[in-house]
Amino acid sequence: MELQDKLVLVAGAGISGIGAVGLLKAAGADVILYDGNEKLQEESLYEKMRVSCVQDLDSVDVVLGELSEEIAEEIDLCVVSPGIPLDVPFMQLIRSKEKPVWGEIELAYRCSRGRVIGITGTNGKTTTTALTGKIIADYFESTFVVGNIGTPYTLMAGKTREDSVTVAEISSFQLETVEEFKPCVSAILNITPDHLNRHKTMDCYIDTKFRITKNQGPDEICVLNYEDDVLRKRADELSCKVVFFSSRTKLDNGIYMDGERNIYLADQGRDTFLMNTKEMKLVGVHNAENVMAAIAIAEAMRVPREIYLNTIKNFDAIEHRIEYVATIKDVVYYNDSKGTNTDASKKALEAMENKTVLIAGGYDKGSEYDDWVEAFGDKIKCLVLLGATADKIEETARRHGFTNIRRVKSLQEAVVTASENADAGETVLLSPACASWDMFKSYEERGKLFKQYVKELR
Repeated sequence: MELQDKLVLVAGAGISGIGAVGLLKAAGADVILYDGNEKLQEESLYEKMRVSCVQDLDSVDVVLGELSEEIAEEIDLCVVSPGIPLDVPFMQLIRSKEKPVWGEIELAYRCSRGRVIGITGTNGKTTTTALTGKIIADYFESTFVVGNIGTPYTLMAGKTREDSVTVAEISSFQLETVEEFKPCVSAILNITPDHLNRHKTMDCYIDTKFRITKNQGPDEICVLNYEDDVLRKRADELSCKVVFFSSRTKLDNGIYMDGERNIYLADQGRDTFLMNTKEMKLVGVHNAENVMAAIAIAEAMRVPREIYLNTIKNFDAIEHRIEYVATIKDVVYYNDSKGTNTDASKKALEAMENKTVLIAGGYDKGSEYDDWVEAFGDKIKCLVLLGATADKIEETARRHGFTNIRRVKSLQEAVVTASENADAGETVLLSPACASWDMFKSYEERGKLFKQYVKELR
């Protein structure tokens, strides 16, 4: 669609929505910035757009509260922010008028230049995107790392060049609205139950994740985790070239890790040793999988081996993902606030080497906790619970015979309680297995507060 002189409704006045307004104005569109929250201040939104250097603000209208049928009828296109479900009433109204709906990723892709690497999956997206972005930046002059990782794609798309490489972390919410988006390399790291309160069924969630490959053909590559049954079984359905990585299986083609934690590149059955995981700063099998995915992407992008191996060996864990915080009275504290579902939290538990006091609980995304509790084994010494899911988790834990549970009302109380139940040589781990939205603005806020409260124990 040619955007010049089109009337476009941007739904959602957050940072990605502001970025979308900027892109659309640069493309010559007329824009309505809409948000259902009528308590927002118009002047504040205009100031945010001014700070983001949005052109021609006089022709940007701001609409708050209920969306009228008249506006839904008049617009040529709706660009929806990823946090807005497509079945809310105003989106149903727009779709009933048969108006096209793009998301942030679709708009940014159509307005950007160069090549795009798209990374999705239930867990590991942020670490893999950050690592891949660093590898790409260490070789290519013009590199942008965007998406769910923190910087909206819409804010960077206008800065790209023909020789640019954009590395995008893409959530299932963002994939709902892709139409022409076609990465030269995509990666699906894993698929486990998550966001079922939005996607309703696991099949729908899986189908949404695979939309990242929707437009890829024989000239494009998709990197998949061989140990994920869903990904392995659906690989043959894809039109693009598939490259597997595996943490348990020796592959004839792809990237794999053996029992000694050596990582190899396999090509037609010929193995090339790359590195041992002891050379990495990242810990845990899940991070070895993230690294292998990044290696597969780097190979697809023809990054010299010595460059990407050097980057990997010097890459630190990202904030809030099994992040070391402090050692106080010989108790080690880790922040895994980004462990917002049971599978991510299980990977954090697996990475712990000593007896662990676990802080968990938060917003209920419709998850079940049986497999997560079963993963406690003998490693979890005590479970400290808070948040909206505390009752649900406690009931599940007791049903599985785990009874050493403490209930608290705040994160600060959770940190103090955990410290009181951890002995020298043991670990305290914040890995909620839940989203943060019941008590915090984001997992980042939860993680930062956890680190603050830990340091107050000194």
